[in-house]
Amino acid sequence: MRSEWVAKRHGQGNVTQMHYARQGVITEEMNYVAQRENLSAELIREEVAEGRMIIPANINHTNLEPMCIGIASKCKVNANIGASPNSSDVEEELEKLFTSIKYGADTVMDLSTGGGNLDQIRTAIIQKSPVPIGTVPIYQALESVHGRMENLTPDDFLHIIEKHAQQGVDYMTIHAGILIEHLPLVKSRLTGIVSRGGGIIAKWMLHHHKQNPLYTHFDEIIEIFKKYDVSFSLGDSLRPGCTHDASDDAQLAELKTLGQLTRKAWKHNVQVMVEGPGHVPMDQIEFNVKKQMEECSDFSLEKKVGPAPFYVLGPLVTDIAPGYDHITSAIGAAIAGWHGTAMLCYVTPKEHLGLPNAEDVRNGLIAYKISAHAADIARHRFGARDRDDELSVARYNFDWNRQFELSLDPDRAREYHDETLPADIYKTAEFCSMCGPKFCPMQTKVDADALTELEKYLAKEKEPVAK
Repeated sequence: MRSEWVAKRHGQGNVTQMHYARQGVITEEMNYVAQRENLSAELIREEVAEGRMIIPANINHTNLEPMCIGIASKCKVNANIGASPNSSDVEEELEKLFTSIKYGADTVMDLSTGGGNLDQIRTAIIQKSPVPIGTVPIYQALESVHGRMENLTPDDFLHIIEKHAQQGVDYMTIHAGILIEHLPLVKSRLTGIVSRGGGIIAKWMLHHHKQNPLYTHFDEIIEIFKKYDVSFSLGDSLRPGCTHDASDDAQLAELKTLGQLTRKAWKHNVQVMVEGPGHVPMDQIEFNVKKQMEECSDFSLEKKVGPAPFYVLGPLVTDIAPGYDHITSAIGAAIAGWHGTAMLCYVTPKEHLGLPNAEDVRNGLIAYKISAHAADIARHRFGARDRDDELSVARYNFDWNRQFELSLDPDRAREYHDETLPADIYKTAEFCSMCGPKFCPMQTKVDADALTELEKYLAKEKEPVAK
């Protein structure tokens, strides 16, 4: 679909959606997004121009169906997949990709660190994916020097970043916000640095006693992103790894740097979203969202630009449920989405325990689709509750098949119903196996005439008694 759209852009110095939006141009991608979101194309253009929305759409990812991430649009969900040195291969990662798409992932991140040829895995995923693909290039940079972090050079980072851009990656997590002066701030933490990319950069700085190369070479990364329209996903290397560490000095110091980098990218018309914390108690979530909005805006212009879209992992609201962290985090995700987070990064039941398989991807995604949808309802987005109302009508009318169709996971809804009442005749029955045929309250149907008579009776009861 996008081949003709992007053909005319090749060779131009800056091909980002933000570049065109600031020129007053409504691109084909903006028009497509407007139709998907039921918003005007001009509103989409304006939101992209002012940094509040991004359309991750690398010009080399031509089979992409454009989408947007921003506070003016529906809350989105990302699914993480990726092979590890201990498990998985191309076929398994493609199965996870297809599962992610089936159950509604808006974007997918390939976090592969091994288990095969990383370029082959990534290229296969991009070629098969209609949704934007994100990556963390520092993982392959480390693999390229056989895991010897101290051997990495700034050129190694830039080479891998450009390779990912050429292959069609739509957005990349760039861990440019963690600075050498931030490292002493983690001393009081229970879990230190839990970001893989952040840990690699921290070790590099401690070994070389030099500043973060992704920070010092941020301008070169901007130039790469301009050529291919890659969006920044500015990584939160110092995100809290437990509720004890939430909202501490280390996290907030890095966030301030991420705001500075956001404004630098905007000066070059490069799209940015900012990643947010992973473990946050419920009473601190609103503060974290509002703090990001404050730090990642530009107040220096006549008209405020931003805030950049916020993209959070969870957050997990408690740390005591390994095996159920898709639930502990979905609670926090719903609250974060309600307060204005633009995209939620899912957590699977395997979080903290192992590499997710396709079924874990399914469970994590459904939990997060619930969170995102609940956030859209709470924010009173136009039409957000229509599907809920339609399903409620189907439920009240005992239209089981329609109820399954409207479910976020129709297969699971049908499976649970059919465990006890599998025969087709029960698809029209006016009960389920919980209440049975005699105790279902929804069988209490009251017609309009009966209600009218009841209202007359109640009104008469209220009349004063004559002396």
